[in-house]
Amino acid sequence: MKIENGILHEVSDDIKTALKADRIALERWNKLTPIQRNEWICWVTIVKKEETRIEHIQRLTEDLKEGKKQPCCWPGCPHRRPKAQKWFKKKNDTECPTQH
Repeated sequence: MKIENGILHEVSDDIKTALKADRIALERWNKLTPIQRNEWICWVTIVKKEETRIEHIQRLTEDLKEGKKQPCCWPGCPHRRPKAQKWFKKKNDTECPTQH
């Protein structure tokens, strides 16, 4: 089954692996809007620690199965919403967190 991308970010390999392992989560992922998928991708990929990223991927699949459409308590993708940038350390504007 195809895995849909976000509006700015592409689905990383670790997110793809998690979605492919859970048919229900994958079906719900593909029903999200591109903006909603973008928020999840950014929320997972913007973290610095690998252990946090793993926790975010696990929560992503659990939350999708519970019907949630975007990460809770997330100010929004700073790459899409300049006002959200104040919540994140200043990064190079051209850097994309999915390209590590």
